[in-house]
Amino acid sequence: MMAKFEDMRVKSDDQLQADLSELKREQFNLRFQSATNQLERPARIREVRRDIARIKTLQTERSSAAKA
Repeated sequence: MMAKFEDMRVKSDDQLQADLSELKREQFNLRFQSATNQLERPARIREVRRDIARIKTLQTERSSAAKA
């Protein structure tokens, strides 16, 4: 898991924002599939949610570092 976080750390702000919007779109689709009982990998919801949290954490770190 930490390797994934380190991979995110080297991305630019724009790349992170693009990844975040892509993950949110995937999260929406997964929730829709879950509601209609068409979900193939239920664990993917958790993975996507955690990836979104990782990106938001990085963005918060960067914005606090910019203010300091």
